[in-house]
Amino acid sequence: MKALLPVLSSILLAAACSKHAPAPDPVRAVRTVTVAAQSAGGNWEYAGEVRARTESRLGFRVGGKIVRRHADLGDSVRSGQVIAQLDPQDLKLGQDAARAALVAAQANLDQSAADFKRFRELRDQGFISSAELERRDTALKSAQAQLDQARAQASVQGNQAAYAALLADASGVITGVDAEPGMVVAAGTPVVRLAHDGPRDVVFAVPEDKVNLVKALATQPGRFKVRLWGDDTLLPATIREIAAAADPVTRTFLVKADLGKAAVRLGQTATVLVEAPQVPGVTKLPLSALKEEQGRSVVFVVDPASMTVKLRPVAVAGADGNEVVIGAGLEPGLAVVTAGVHVLTEGQKVRFYVEPGAPSVSAAGSGTPVAVK
Repeated sequence: MKALLPVLSSILLAAACSKHAPAPDPVRAVRTVTVAAQSAGGNWEYAGEVRARTESRLGFRVGGKIVRRHADLGDSVRSGQVIAQLDPQDLKLGQDAARAALVAAQANLDQSAADFKRFRELRDQGFISSAELERRDTALKSAQAQLDQARAQASVQGNQAAYAALLADASGVITGVDAEPGMVVAAGTPVVRLAHDGPRDVVFAVPEDKVNLVKALATQPGRFKVRLWGDDTLLPATIREIAAAADPVTRTFLVKADLGKAAVRLGQTATVLVEAPQVPGVTKLPLSALKEEQGRSVVFVVDPASMTVKLRPVAVAGADGNEVVIGAGLEPGLAVVTAGVHVLTEGQKVRFYVEPGAPSVSAAGSGTPVAVK
């Protein structure tokens, strides 16, 4: 056993001395694009819906039980048409009671007027005092006030009885039904939704980061167009209203675009196209060129002298289709890697990717990297 120890030591020492050095990183082929000054605008599309300019939720002005509904979903109605009916029995009883009170007040007034006339003659003859006549005058005025009150109450009860019929206050289309016959509803409870005839709007939602741009473009003609579902025709639109506060759930701002007299149907799906003005002198790169590094946006730039890549922080100014707009950090002429940035490290050796069958380009050949769009 002791004789084997020197042999094992020699074997281990030889193995340690013959350890190979780590293989160098492979030279990766990269696709690049040459930075050049371009112009960037912005075309955004938002999903919208055609709605009426004015839509009312109609409800009874008194409470009661619905006995009939004369309009269904999608029906066209005219102004003054009866849409629904309440059970009028209790309202008619209240009207009858008010009329009876009016008759009683009228009789009381007539009696008070006759008493005052008779007591005034007695005072003139000296049979009663002036104080007694003043009391009769006060009773006459009170009877007159009671009659006025009863007359007003009878008018109110008459109106209440008329409110048992729900009338359309404008011509339009029934877009929603919220109550059915047999239901007992309180005063003001919505029964139907009525979209008034007239102008139509396309309603769509805009995210928080775009609402200021939409406000700025709202005053410029031709920036907004609408395309209806299944139709490639672009309809001109103008911004009529922008919500002052964001929706608490979606955190978007509601925008209404006026379509003028365009022939559209309520509820149609529409796409709103927003065209921003072109801004010259900006840089656009494919989205695949960007990488997040320690909370900042960076790109890999190829150094043609050493054929290595270096990280370059950039400021993202927006997007234009499938390209990102770079606001700062790049100069014209730089070669920016556009694919495979997630496997690169700073200082890594690279070579320009050449399409199969194309002549190879070396770093010292033309001095300009291959631009692949």
